[in-house]
Amino acid sequence: MVTKITIPKSIEAALNYNEKKVQKGNALCLHAANYLKESKEMNFYQKLAGFERLNSLNERATTKTLHVSLNFDPSEKLAENKLLQIASDYMEKIGFGNQPYLVYRHEDAGHPHIHIVSTTIKADGSRINTHNIGRNQSEKARKEIEKIYSLIKAERQQQSRSPGIKAVDAEKAVYGKVETKRSISNVVSAVFSQYKFTSLPEFNSALKQFNVLADRGKEEGRIYKNRGLVYRILDNNGNKVGVPIKASSISCKPILGNLEKKFTLNETAKESLKPFVKIKLDDCLSQLPSTMKELMEQLKQKNIYTLLRQNAEGSLYGITFVDNQNKVVFNGSDLGKGYSAAALQSRLATDNEKSLTQDEKKGSGSGGSIQKEMVQQKQQDKTISLTTKSESPLDVLLSTKEQYDNTPHSLLKKKRKKKKPNL
Repeated sequence: MVTKITIPKSIEAALNYNEKKVQKGNALCLHAANYLKESKEMNFYQKLAGFERLNSLNERATTKTLHVSLNFDPSEKLAENKLLQIASDYMEKIGFGNQPYLVYRHEDAGHPHIHIVSTTIKADGSRINTHNIGRNQSEKARKEIEKIYSLIKAERQQQSRSPGIKAVDAEKAVYGKVETKRSISNVVSAVFSQYKFTSLPEFNSALKQFNVLADRGKEEGRIYKNRGLVYRILDNNGNKVGVPIKASSISCKPILGNLEKKFTLNETAKESLKPFVKIKLDDCLSQLPSTMKELMEQLKQKNIYTLLRQNAEGSLYGITFVDNQNKVVFNGSDLGKGYSAAALQSRLATDNEKSLTQDEKKGSGSGGSIQKEMVQQKQQDKTISLTTKSESPLDVLLSTKEQYDNTPHSLLKKKRKKKKPNL
């Protein structure tokens, strides 16, 4: 079970989102918990009044709404009564069991899921603290509920779930304009409508994993000066291939002006997803990866595509994370100082030094000389394995520290003793 928590600024907006789905036949209000009437007996305004009565008791609180979605694996066919039991248990475990809340079953996705809307204001006017509720209360509740109801774990869902967008086959597409346009359009339309990004580089970070690039051309060129935009196919080496496609010729109209509107709208929408990306990063960093490349592989297992930004000399100056589960793009520095490219490199290097120091300390007791030799041999083997491979500029870039031959100088060259003169 995958959980998502958002804290909308307006209870009316959260309620309206779900009720509109009901009107369109894409959702069903299953239950109204802690209300005086059943959900079927109330209209939109009566449901809203149940929340606003409590919200009026606390004028100081700026955020009073909790909006949760509980997502299940497509293979799980859950009956209505079981969904309600899960919803009830979940709300109880995160501290909202006595709050009024509405449960909606949504039917407009490829997997079963429910939405829950509630207020953070209690009957005495106090506010339920939602700081880190996703990381703390929700994570604990999720794991317990997965065990109780024998649900497929969130980790398995995240690993198996793909972005759902088919990458462009560069070799096929370059042969003809029709194939090129169709391939590019499919990718661009999906990313444009589903992902949250706030700049052209962020938009391109999401596109590049599917071998597509939004290209404004050179600054002195006609396309750039006229605020034009074309889309290109990239090969496996990141080179532009095939015929460029005008943005205006794609059905969703992903022209520069429309993208800029998206940038503004996504500024707020991205904030609620930031904690989910940070949790995944922290989880990978807690496993103490030794290199940036190893960290990227671990993030890939959590459905995060990582893009490194390099200058002309090949030095790393930035990092971007594309969370394909939550469909959001973040630059490392936007997540916090500790997630910038420089900070991550420094942390990886520090963790490696600590690990080595601990190994050396273990070897300082009985049998210490043997342990020390093992540590030294381990470092030598690491150096040999690195130098025997044909290193690419990226391999060199991703190395967090230089590798040194740790063979003691005393073993290589014995110090000569001076002979005392015979008197």
